[in-house]
Amino acid sequence: MGMAAKTGRGRVRLNVGGRVFETTADTLASAGRDTMLGAMLDASWNAGGHDDAVDGVAEYFIDRDPACFAVLLDLLRTGTLHLPPGLPEPTLCREALYYGLLDRVRAARAGEFDGDRLRLAASVPGRAPGDGTAVRAAPDGGCCVAHGGAVRVYNWLLEERRPVYLDHAPVNDAAYLDAATLLVAARERPGNRRSDGGGVGGGVAAFSALTGDLRHRFRVAHGRQPRSFTAGALELDASSNRVFASCKGRLNEYGVGVWDCATGEQADFFYEPPGCALGDADKLQWLDNTNTLMVATMFPRTDASFLTLLDFRDDKSVVWSWTDAGTPASLEEKRAVHAVVLEDGRSVCVVNQYDDLGFLDLRKNAGAVRWSSRSKLMMASAGKNKKAAAAARGYEETCYPKLAAHGGQLFASTNDTISVFSGPDHVLTSTLRGSGGGAICDFSIGGDRLFVPAQRGECLRRLGDAAAGDHLI
Repeated sequence: MGMAAKTGRGRVRLNVGGRVFETTADTLASAGRDTMLGAMLDASWNAGGHDDAVDGVAEYFIDRDPACFAVLLDLLRTGTLHLPPGLPEPTLCREALYYGLLDRVRAARAGEFDGDRLRLAASVPGRAPGDGTAVRAAPDGGCCVAHGGAVRVYNWLLEERRPVYLDHAPVNDAAYLDAATLLVAARERPGNRRSDGGGVGGGVAAFSALTGDLRHRFRVAHGRQPRSFTAGALELDASSNRVFASCKGRLNEYGVGVWDCATGEQADFFYEPPGCALGDADKLQWLDNTNTLMVATMFPRTDASFLTLLDFRDDKSVVWSWTDAGTPASLEEKRAVHAVVLEDGRSVCVVNQYDDLGFLDLRKNAGAVRWSSRSKLMMASAGKNKKAAAAARGYEETCYPKLAAHGGQLFASTNDTISVFSGPDHVLTSTLRGSGGGAICDFSIGGDRLFVPAQRGECLRRLGDAAAGDHLI
């Protein structure tokens, strides 16, 4: 009873599946008190137990796989993970989950994320031509891929879990509320006239990321009357536990809806003001440093591109806006197709349909885009234009470039390549190329990984542990 507590911080002996291991209480404590091994040192946890002591050393019997335990114990001792030949990674992860060490294994396996040290780690086949309306990284290293009326969910080993089905309602976006809860934004089904938004034919809903079961339906109400609506982009504000979604209804439900994650009830609604396309937004981004929401409605979804910063305090207001509507004819081809606020919170990076990067200063309202000529990502390396580059690789280019900012680096996709820019001047530092999966339609970074669904139906998982400048294969 509480042997480890009686022996202080001395030796502890563990008999795992018939194989005896001897270690110190300090090593077990390094696992953390919320793990099984760390809890073994707590006298109250051991009260009533039947562990033995040999030569004054606490001994515990654990009826588990000794080969996996040897790897996990070495991880606690050295901080590094060595997976011996013949030991399947899924088996190790199963055992790590039992001991509460799965997060430690994931961190050691993936390493610190660095865009200049990425390599292709694994891939899974897609389910349909052009798979991947959207890919979203999970906080625990897994991901989900939305296509049509389904969302395919994968754990961090790329083992598929039960998918989320929306009864033929097309999915517009997905986001992880947490590792176990998936939010899905869907288009309202044609002919769905139910004013209460019943079913899962449109709007925003929360599903179990483990079972695919519906957990909650987020409703929009106007004048206390529930309304059906199409939900576009999703975003989360973790600090205030809120969910945001661009909303488009039949009457006046155009704007951005807000829900409280704790209660599931609608907390606010920012109605679309004149000159701001909020209901059609295809990207939302919450900015912690200013407590504002960036709303991006981009070409070709609309005839022009709109960027807006919204303040959701009591006097809800637009605090910054920009549009390329009315661009002079000589520049009209430079339509912004995606945008991301950089991590310093002071500027927005946009990319046009010809892969040029541009920058806007958030401190200057309605300022001009500063286009960067050095950012023609594929022109110099792949040919004179995107069509030629696409033809050279044997696929038809239909995907517009996307952007992401992570860890002080800027990522931009074009054709079948992701370019990484580093430093305050956004210098191109590495280029990551896919393996014949076609054009990249989207990508997502999270859980120290980068995920890409390609046009030819392959979802790629990439880890940050290769030599700088390596190409993806």
